[in-house]
Amino acid sequence: MRHRVVVNHEEQYSIWPVDQELPPGWTDTGFTGPREDCLAHISEVWTDITPLSVRQSLGG
Repeated sequence: MRHRVVVNHEEQYSIWPVDQELPPGWTDTGFTGPREDCLAHISEVWTDITPLSVRQSLGG
């Protein structure tokens, strides 16, 4: 099964099956592939798992 990497407004990442409609609040990043490849991609790009709103409130 192919998946796509998705991101929400808090810059949190997840994967979602390519044949299913995205849930509200999530955006396709353009990266697709097998589950393992998507998870590896997320590991590379999501270096700070702190939600965006928390980073902003801390002045980051």
